[in-house]
Amino acid sequence: MKFIGEITDPVHRYISFSAVERDLIDTSVFQRLRRIRQLAGAHLVYPSAQHSRFEHSLGTMHVAGYAGESLLRKGFIDNEDNLQELRLAALLHDVGHGPFSHLFEEVLESKCKMTHEDIGKKVILESEIGDVLSRHGFTPSDICRLSFGESKSSFLNEIIAGSLSADIMDYLPRDSLFTGAEYGKIDYHRLIASFEVVASGHLAINKSALYSFESMLISRYEMFKAVYFHKTVRSAEVMLLHSIAQADNYLQITKISLDKFLNLTDEITLEQICSFNRDENAAKLAKDYRDRRLLKCVYEKFLHKRDRLYNKMSITTLDELRLRISNVAGVHENTVFVDASRAPSVPLTPSKEEINSIILVDKEWAYDTPISEIPVINSITGFLDMLRIYTTAESRNAVTSVIHKVLGDPS
Repeated sequence: MKFIGEITDPVHRYISFSAVERDLIDTSVFQRLRRIRQLAGAHLVYPSAQHSRFEHSLGTMHVAGYAGESLLRKGFIDNEDNLQELRLAALLHDVGHGPFSHLFEEVLESKCKMTHEDIGKKVILESEIGDVLSRHGFTPSDICRLSFGESKSSFLNEIIAGSLSADIMDYLPRDSLFTGAEYGKIDYHRLIASFEVVASGHLAINKSALYSFESMLISRYEMFKAVYFHKTVRSAEVMLLHSIAQADNYLQITKISLDKFLNLTDEITLEQICSFNRDENAAKLAKDYRDRRLLKCVYEKFLHKRDRLYNKMSITTLDELRLRISNVAGVHENTVFVDASRAPSVPLTPSKEEINSIILVDKEWAYDTPISEIPVINSITGFLDMLRIYTTAESRNAVTSVIHKVLGDPS
């Protein structure tokens, strides 16, 4: 590939870019990602976590390119044009994220049954992004399919998303660096150097790199517990979620046109809600978030399938629990928040299914190894499920005094 410049990056050192990549990066659509934080409210707990979707997208492109070069040398990728398409797909994989990243997506899914990937497809096909791709001789629809794991090539999809993806190999070390947490350090160079493609068309790793794979999944698991699901980080996110959802009843943020959506950033959306006078509760939550007057966590519990609360975490049930707690505690219902956080312990496949095996290559043999036969990974499979009860500082004592009675939980 012909590179025309490079960007200094604290995670990968230097990220080279081609002419088409430069032109995409220079679009206003892509530059918008500078103003969307990677970790939404985490900076209120980890002050240096100010990094954005912009640099994560650059890093994902870099790692995907590194993986593509490895497979090109081994003959699994035909030519440099295919390598360039892979890099472009990785660069654009997050281009559809809204303000506050996955938080906005939670509201979007609940109200419109849409994800950031659905919006990303529109962005690639209907904005200046598609024009740039076409001008350089690439087919926007092909890049779009690969960006969201829908191409005909299984192993290329797996480089973009999944347990061996460039996405996870960038966000873990990047989030670890900027939060200061030490859990996200991974040896992705070793993993990528071991990449193979088997007869079924799926991505595989050399058996000798299994320890690096195990280490990466454990790192991800620990980052979820220490950072992504941190009780105070989630407190800030709960406040944002509720304020966005309530304000959206009037502002219709989730239903605006693509052009208006592409003008939304974290700070613009936050200020819109803070100055919103048709819902005082939404505005107060947004202002308290902005000024770091966060909700207090009065109860938390990791849930397992055997736990009696595990199968009672529907939205309706959680709302009923919130109302019951506020009623018994004698506080206003708007001061109690029940949050059920859930994430797969192991990354999902590009088709959003739970991973149940990994393909290992040992010399000339390739074999599908069930996760159940890899004790370290098997021990963390399933879902991370956390139930938490939050309330305001004023209602803290009243809610704390009744919480175990209401839940019937002696712990």
